[in-house]
Order: sequence, then structure tokens, then C-alpha cells
Amino acid sequence: MVEPPVVLAPMAGITNVAFRRLCREYGAGLYVSEMVTSRALVERHPKTLRLVAFDADESPRSLQLYGVDPAVVGAAVRMVVAEDLADHVDLNFGCPVPKVTRKGGGSALPVKRRLFAAIVRAAVAAADGAVPVTVKMRTGVDAEHHTYLDAGRIAEDAGVAWVALHGRTAAQQYSGRADWDAIATLTAALDIPVLGNGDIWEAADALRMVEQTGCAGVVVGRGCLGRPWLFGDLAAAFAGRPDDVARPTLAEVARVMRRHAELLGEALGDEGHGCRDFRKHVAWYLKGFRVGSSTRAALGMLSSLTELDDLLGGLDLDQPYPVEAIGAPRGRTTTGERPVALPDGWLDDVDDEAVPPGAELGVSGG
Repeated sequence: MVEPPVVLAPMAGITNVAFRRLCREYGAGLYVSEMVTSRALVERHPKTLRLVAFDADESPRSLQLYGVDPAVVGAAVRMVVAEDLADHVDLNFGCPVPKVTRKGGGSALPVKRRLFAAIVRAAVAAADGAVPVTVKMRTGVDAEHHTYLDAGRIAEDAGVAWVALHGRTAAQQYSGRADWDAIATLTAALDIPVLGNGDIWEAADALRMVEQTGCAGVVVGRGCLGRPWLFGDLAAAFAGRPDDVARPTLAEVARVMRRHAELLGEALGDEGHGCRDFRKHVAWYLKGFRVGSSTRAALGMLSSLTELDDLLGGLDLDQPYPVEAIGAPRGRTTTGERPVALPDGWLDDVDDEAVPPGAELGVSGG
């Protein structure tokens, strides 16, 4: 386990080297890369190879792999070890995105118990003790097909270092409240550590989750969007200082925004590209602050650091951190449960371990 027991959840298009560096500047923990697909890594796709780049001082280097074919996943992990690409491999069985689940991947896969077991065993065998292998998953496909207990036991038997559980089904996506009771149930059922994920918006939520579920640590996703300082709050909370929380003024937030955009430009090798990539973060940073619609629109069309400086300089920077933003959900949200896109007949035979045709995605990061 890492100390403090805090993990940045992999998020496509978000947890690149720039955002990970920004978060690391606030607190210790484990900062996981964007999702990398096993086939794309083995075939050395240029975009995928860029995604597995880490800062020289980034340690441990944490890489998340997606795959549905045990042979390909095993080959990808062997490549990671042989070429010293990372210090930790996390396996993605939690993605609820339809383009993934309709091929039988992500959160759709653990319902196929034998295929799931074969993939995890292949990864652990390929790592051969050189790097820890972990699993991130959801509670199941939907309310009628909970898989987390079987999957957790299978992963433990295969030799993974820990299991992270997002307390939602694939059908829930990001709606409703995360089921912390499921995290507690899995924690009690396994001897290996269980990390909890879901509805951690503040450091106090992380402490409550550990207290209520007995989990060994937490995985933080949407809660840190536009709030990289949350990792400083989490480090302080787990060090026994729960009241040591950041409430930055808009002036302080503006400095973080500038730093983030600058890091993106450095990581992408082009200031304009970095500023365009930063656009998606603007609304998260400014959540709850009084910023005019025309300025928000202009920030949404950002193309240079000079432009960013001018726009941020025109704000009322003395504004305190907005009370309404404290503990408020952010990032992707959905309303109610939705049918999960699955391959035809996917739920008919849960012991079928055939690799679904066309399920090995050839692109990474989403």
C-alpha cells in the first residue's frame, strides 16, 4: 500500500502527466495514468507510448491497463516489466462507457468469471513479482448482476496486491449515491486490502469512508477536478490533521489554473495545444465563483497563456472560496440507471471464457 492511502483514479483525458504533476505538488499518494489499452501498447501505437511517459521524478509510476484477452494483457504486462515502463499496473474493470461495455470490456467483464480470472492470472504471472498488479472494478453490471464479491475473491486468489471498488454498478454510471456498504462487505470478505471509491468530494468524506467501511484507503476521481489541492487536504487528514483544509481565494485558484495550463503546454510540447486541452478544466476550477458568462465563454476558447493571463487578471480575484462548492459533486453526472450496452447474449453464460470478438480496443486514453 501507499502512504498516505490515497490514489488518484485514472480518468481519460484528465490524469495525464501534467495533471498528475500538479496533484503531486500538493500531497503524496499514488497517481495513476490515463487508461492504456493492452493491444495498443503491445503494438506500440504512438499515442499510447506518449501516455506511458512519466516525469523523471514521478514515483511510483502507476499505469492502468485495459484488456479483454488474457494473452494480450499478459504480453502488455511483460512489456511493462521488460522495458521498465512503470512500477505498478492497475487493471481496468470499472469503465462504464458504452463503447467499452458493448464489447464486453470494462465493468461488463467481471460477470464472465472465468474470463476475468484468466485475465487477472495472466497479468500477475507476467509481472512475476517485479511490479504489483491491482484491480479496479464496480459492484456489477446492474442491480440484478452484482459481481464484486466473486471478482474480489478471484482477484485475491490470482495474487493481486489490492482491489479498488467503486460503489456503483455500470448501469448507475455516475448517478445516485455510491454504495459504501458494498465496500464494507468486500473489505470483510478479503484478506488483501480493499480501497473504496465513490462520492469522496472532501477529505472528511475519505475519513468517513474508512471509518464506515474499514477499507484500507481511498480512490479519488471526480472530487479533485478543478481542485488538485484536495490531495493536500487528504494527506493532512490521514496524518491526523482533518481541519487542515485548503479554501483558496479566486486569486489563488487563478494561479493554480495558470500553472495547470503551463504544465499542459510543456507536456504536449505546444503552448496552444496545452491551452486548448485546458479548456475542459475551466468550469471545474471556477465552480461557485462569480464570473461573468462572457469571461467564461472566452476562457472556453482559450488559445494562449497570454490570453489566459489577461482573462484571469480581469476577474474579481478577492472572492473567497465559495461555500456552495464545498462538498458539491463535480465532473460527470448522470440521472437514474440506464441499460448497459452489452454484446448479444453476454449474460446468458457467465462461465463462458471466450474472448468477445473485436473487444480489444486499439486506442488508449478513453
